[in-house]
Amino acid sequence: MRRTIAAATARPEADFPVQPERLRTEFAFELPRGYVDESGTVHRSGVMRLATARDELIPLRDDRVRENSAYLSVVLIARVLTRLGTIEDVHPGVVEDLFASDLAFLQDFYRRINAEGHTRAAVTCPACRENFAVDLAGGGRLGES
Repeated sequence: MRRTIAAATARPEADFPVQPERLRTEFAFELPRGYVDESGTVHRSGVMRLATARDELIPLRDDRVRENSAYLSVVLIARVLTRLGTIEDVHPGVVEDLFASDLAFLQDFYRRINAEGHTRAAVTCPACRENFAVDLAGGGRLGES
């Protein structure tokens, strides 16, 4: 007994126009205080890229992280920062010299773009108690208009 299998007819691509989806992989930011380099220049603007699985795995093999698990965020943030002001070679030494408030900002920024997929934060105005959202990747520094 012989079976015949009917082949599905493929429809031309014109019937299904496919728009390539663009994935945003880099996010600009402004640090609350800024990194001060050895010459005294303050660097506030920067770019962070989305993390890969490799970015999260490689720091776990770093001896500094093995000795002190808190160092994980320093190594991880250094891996995903592609620019900080005019500095394009952002390494753990640069991240170590950030003010604590700037490191906290970058840790939150990292979480937002990698886990939540956006850079918005819910805030409350201290004067009028109004709730609204701000985009942490927006143009100006927080608290300034």
